[in-house]
Amino acid sequence: MTLDALITDGRAWFAAALPDQGTYALMAFAFIAGLARGFSGFGAALIFIPLGGAIIGPKLVSPILLVVDGIATLGMIPPAWRNANRPEVFVMAAGAALGVPAGTAMLALLDPTLLRWSITIIAISLLALLVSGWRYHGAPSAPLSSGVGLIAGLFSGGAQLGGPPVVAYWLGGKSDFTRVRANVVLYFSSSTVFSAISYYVGGLFVPAVFALTAVVLPSYALGLYGGSKLFGLAKERTFRIACYVLIAAAAIIGMPLLDGSLH
Repeated sequence: MTLDALITDGRAWFAAALPDQGTYALMAFAFIAGLARGFSGFGAALIFIPLGGAIIGPKLVSPILLVVDGIATLGMIPPAWRNANRPEVFVMAAGAALGVPAGTAMLALLDPTLLRWSITIIAISLLALLVSGWRYHGAPSAPLSSGVGLIAGLFSGGAQLGGPPVVAYWLGGKSDFTRVRANVVLYFSSSTVFSAISYYVGGLFVPAVFALTAVVLPSYALGLYGGSKLFGLAKERTFRIACYVLIAAAAIIGMPLLDGSLH
């Protein structure tokens, strides 16, 4: 295929994928999501999936975030590898390997409106779990870790929302926030591989995904960089509250009832 043909096809993908004035909204949402991810190690999906899904639909927004996050967070993996509890992470990742394909099947087969309502309900429920302060305080075990990974993998495959179960589980232990963040980053680097394989098999990597990835990747990477710099500088409680507010707003705005408000 010639260069001119590639450019023409690319323009067609953008026109088909984005409604009028949707580009800047997606870029803004990606930046905010990147800030949360860079600081805490999670939270990007809880912000970007409901808001982005209101513009381009859940079957595009989930694989876009997967690709964008997978590329932008490569630099976070080496320090996470050094600081994480690797055996525990790999046990949880083994559970995710089973959950991700099931979640991907739901993403590929469910009606988009039903899927968006499901994402909204899950996002609000997981936010409530985080805000409640509940944490698992028992001793980590291989069966329980793999079980949490299974649930997180299901949420990741269906909507890239696997962070909160993992965080709620690890924050209750004796590890400090630095170790928890490293665990989360390393876990998601593993689950991203499983999701990429499942999305490919499920036919979710359509051309528009890669076209839109080029749109939001710079904004997401900038937010990720800013969030990483804030880690260790800002007060954890203050930033965590800000993330909770953003997640709640994203879940509400992303409801199908509010269609048209972001267009």
